[in-house]
Amino acid sequence: KPVILTGDRTTGPLHLGHYAGSLSTRLRLQDSHAQFLLLADMQALTDNAHDPAKVSRNVLEVALDYLAVGIDPARTTICLQSHLPALAELTMLYLNFVTVARLERNPTIKDEIEARGFGRNIPAGFLCYPAAQAADITAFRATVVPVGADQAPLIEQTNEIVRRINAAAGRAVLPEARAIIPKAGRLPGVDGKAKMSKSGGNAIRLSASPDEIRAAVRAMFTDPGHLRVEDPGRVDGNVVFTYLDAFDENAEGVAELKARYTRGGLGDGAIKRRLEDILQALIAPIREERARLAKDPGHVLGVIREGTERALTKTEATKREVFNALGLFRLDRRKPAGREEALTELARLGQEFDAT
Repeated sequence: KPVILTGDRTTGPLHLGHYAGSLSTRLRLQDSHAQFLLLADMQALTDNAHDPAKVSRNVLEVALDYLAVGIDPARTTICLQSHLPALAELTMLYLNFVTVARLERNPTIKDEIEARGFGRNIPAGFLCYPAAQAADITAFRATVVPVGADQAPLIEQTNEIVRRINAAAGRAVLPEARAIIPKAGRLPGVDGKAKMSKSGGNAIRLSASPDEIRAAVRAMFTDPGHLRVEDPGRVDGNVVFTYLDAFDENAEGVAELKARYTRGGLGDGAIKRRLEDILQALIAPIREERARLAKDPGHVLGVIREGTERALTKTEATKREVFNALGLFRLDRRKPAGREEALTELARLGQEFDAT
């Protein structure tokens, strides 16, 4: 099966942006692909090192969301990034195949740096995020990565690093990956000012209560010029229609609503009621399943532990292959080598040694 690698930073429970951006794709592909789902706790520390407890306590929260939406650990391997040392070792290696200037030019990183107001006080780990993600993707030998549209430049940079590794090795050691971008692309926050985010206070969690969903939809940004029902309204930039495009399966019905809204005669209340009904129906079973799973944290920990063991085997194998292909010096740690055994081992590694 083709291999998928994807995941989320463990900085808080997941929301509708994650569902539209990649979770729905992961659900659809977990039967036809070998899928690895990474709990990215180390990457979460790149801008949360001041609060590592936040990152740790959200490992289970994100894993709960995965299971609640229907990710099946028998078909998808859920694993913990910090317990896969090959990822860190490959990151260090890959940083030698990319320049600081290239990292700074990555559009995803540039946008995130600006959004966080880092200026020049950028944590080095955050700047090196593209190399770390390249390590994650290639360690699992993934060829498919479901991401939001804003993450596509990271996949492009991963493939740049792959090509440089393969060129240095003189053969195709690692495969390139392609991004799968869903139709919703980048889902805006309910305020319409930025993408939906955990820290922005403009997200609808996958575990949101009925009242929280209702309040969020009622507060959604529409068209400030659409003051009366009979007034023509704008669809572009209207968050309610963006969400309807993402979650309403009746595309023809949404197109008709857009036409009515554009020519006048359809109020914001009507489209918000339609969206609320859809979101309530989507989130209710996820919320209920999550509550059930949360009563047995031992089961969730077991899923993470077993998935991480499987991932450890795969990532270590990839690391060995990459290091060997590049001709990096390797020690046989089984026992101290005598002179003859050492010379034999060096010859096997293609290393010359002047015994004089």
